[in-house]
Amino acid sequence: MLRYAIFAIPVLALLLLGIPLFMRIAVARYIYDAPENVPSTEAALVLGASIVRGKPSPILEERAKMALELYRAGKVEKILVTGDNSALTHDEVTPVRKYLIDAGVEAEDIFLDHAGFDTYSSMYRARHIFLADSIIVVTQDFHLPRALFVARRLGMSAYGISAASSSEGRNYIREIPASTKALIDLLMSREPKYLGDTIPLDGDGSITWY
Repeated sequence: MLRYAIFAIPVLALLLLGIPLFMRIAVARYIYDAPENVPSTEAALVLGASIVRGKPSPILEERAKMALELYRAGKVEKILVTGDNSALTHDEVTPVRKYLIDAGVEAEDIFLDHAGFDTYSSMYRARHIFLADSIIVVTQDFHLPRALFVARRLGMSAYGISAASSSEGRNYIREIPASTKALIDLLMSREPKYLGDTIPLDGDGSITWY
C-alpha cells in the first residue's frame, strides 16, 4: 500500500497543478492586453476583493479602474460589480459603486450583485440573474483564467482583461485549489444558494444598490 501511495501522491499533485494550467491555455485567445483591443460587450464584470476601512483595497481599486477605462472607451455600456455582501460589516460592492460614481459613471449604468460569494456564483448569477450574454471579465492575471473559463462554460461570450497588479506568487498557488473547486462546480452544475428575480442589464442598475 505504501508503494502505491508513494506513486499516487505525486500523480495527484501533478493533476491538480494541471487544472489551472489547462484553464489558462483554454481561454488564452480570449484575454486582451489593452481596452482598445478587447471586443465590445454588454458589460464589464468587476469581481469582488477585500475592502479596507470601507474603501476598495488596492487590488479591488485596480479592477474598478480598468472597468472605468472600458466604460470610457465605449467598450461596455454597463458595469456589473459582484462580490460578497453577506454582512453589514462586509460589503465588497458598494465601495466600488461609490468609486465609479465619483469618476463620472452614470448611476443607471452600475449594477451591483451582493451575492457574488465566489467566482462561480458571480458568473452563474451574471448569466441567470442579470441575463448577460456578453461580458468583459476584469480581475488580476492570477484570477482571470479561472473566471473566464467559468464564464464561457456557463454560456456567455466572455472576454478578459487583466487589471494592473504586481501579483504575488502565493496568489497563483491559491489558484490550484480554487481552480479545482471551480471545475467541480461546473461538472456538478452547482446552483448558488441565492438566486432571485431576473434583473436584465438593459434596465436601470440603481435598483440593485440596496
